[in-house]
Amino acid sequence: MPINSNPTIRQRRLARRLRELRTAAGLTHADAAQVLGSAESKVGRIENGQSGIRLPDLRALMDAYGVTIPATRKEIEQLSREAKQKGWWSHYTNAVDSAYAAYVAVEWDAAELYDVETSLVPGLLQTPAYTRALIELQAPDSTTEHVETQINVRSERRKILTRENPLQLWVILAESALHHRVGSSKVMKAQLEALIEDSRQPNVQLQVLPREDPMNACLFGPFVIMSFPTSVETDIIYTESPTSTVYYEEAADVETYTTLFRRLNMAAANVSKSRALIMDAIKEVE
Repeated sequence: MPINSNPTIRQRRLARRLRELRTAAGLTHADAAQVLGSAESKVGRIENGQSGIRLPDLRALMDAYGVTIPATRKEIEQLSREAKQKGWWSHYTNAVDSAYAAYVAVEWDAAELYDVETSLVPGLLQTPAYTRALIELQAPDSTTEHVETQINVRSERRKILTRENPLQLWVILAESALHHRVGSSKVMKAQLEALIEDSRQPNVQLQVLPREDPMNACLFGPFVIMSFPTSVETDIIYTESPTSTVYYEEAADVETYTTLFRRLNMAAANVSKSRALIMDAIKEVE
């Protein structure tokens, strides 16, 4: 198989899982290579996400690693198929940033998403008008075509909340984000009203962290925890800055962010009080 020098997060998820299984079985690269009848370098490429793996080879490795539970084997095979698949976002490959496209692909695979936002409404809950105003602020030189593409992508992303197996979304939003004016008063009011409506969806939990709460000191920036439907996968943490995106996949990093989310969850207002805070922000806009 050709070498992939820039594996996607999807491919890295499979690679990480195979590496974990081999290590748990107490086998070396040489042992795995013997199972496949290949060079050790091939195993290394597979475990680095630089090379795909054929189904017969995958099944042979699972046999060697002692993966005998049918449901677990099925989940790993599904993960392998997903690593090769292209989704709706592939239509926008040449129109959006590659890092953004990679994030969308992983987001679509997630079963649960825990999103902490410090200054903006999260993308999945943005109205088209809010998105438009935000892009015009962040990238004032954007063409009309670019802006429309970004709006279309966000609209496609929102379908994750209403698909057959909808994403379970839990958002903790810093109260200051409700008062950061994006666009006109009309745009901002409509966005805040949309937040209240979205918070009534059974698969959406929206909490607001009050401005006066001390836990605001722990908000170093927005982050997302993504959990997947298969039991064979560990969570992934996503963070971003104006110039880069970072994924954390190691257990210790995941636990650090998960612990922080739990603390924020305890500090944030409950759902009804959070809606009241949003209503207060609407009155302020009016």
